[in-house]
Amino acid sequence: MTEAEARAWLQATLDVSRETFAQLDTFVALLRDEATRQNLIATSTLDHIWQRHIVDSAQLLCLAPPAARSWADLGTGAGFPGLIVAILSALPVTLIESRRKRALFLERAALALGLERQVTILADRVENLRGQRYDVISARAFAPLDRLFATALPLADARRTRWLLPKGRGVDAELEAARGSWQGSFRVEPSVTDPEAGILIAAHVRPGRGM
Repeated sequence: MTEAEARAWLQATLDVSRETFAQLDTFVALLRDEATRQNLIATSTLDHIWQRHIVDSAQLLCLAPPAARSWADLGTGAGFPGLIVAILSALPVTLIESRRKRALFLERAALALGLERQVTILADRVENLRGQRYDVISARAFAPLDRLFATALPLADARRTRWLLPKGRGVDAELEAARGSWQGSFRVEPSVTDPEAGILIAAHVRPGRGM
């Protein structure tokens, strides 16, 4: 997928408006500028931001439950996928990022994009958070599946939370390893940006009998 094809995918799949494309362009400019000061994304992906990061994030919206009213993104980093979800939808999105420098970038980006009322940024570790439960939980390159569930389970409602977890080539092996400790409904959808990667979709996640 080229950068032009990535933009075309957004238009065809999510009917992205001209104004929203302008927001995405603004974010890309902010990201490129900030990348000169901190290592937000791999340098090798700077010329493929639309494919490797924006579409890779945006595809999660196609897998979210239509009735979702809240979204938490774990270890948001440079804003993927959580900030892209906020740009492309009206959902309230909570971005959880423990690294203060990255959280400050997210705060500046949300303000520049006019998303300060839609986006909440928590500069804290996931395991320190309690009380709020979310309809969707996403995480990209946050932790192996078994540890991710153990860390973030207090943010989930076993009855309604859907987990959307982009994973690399080892997604099937990672899921198999976690099945011994966790029960629920699990399936893997192919990624539109990488034919060898997948998105793990999980629901009704709860500890297995052995935990």
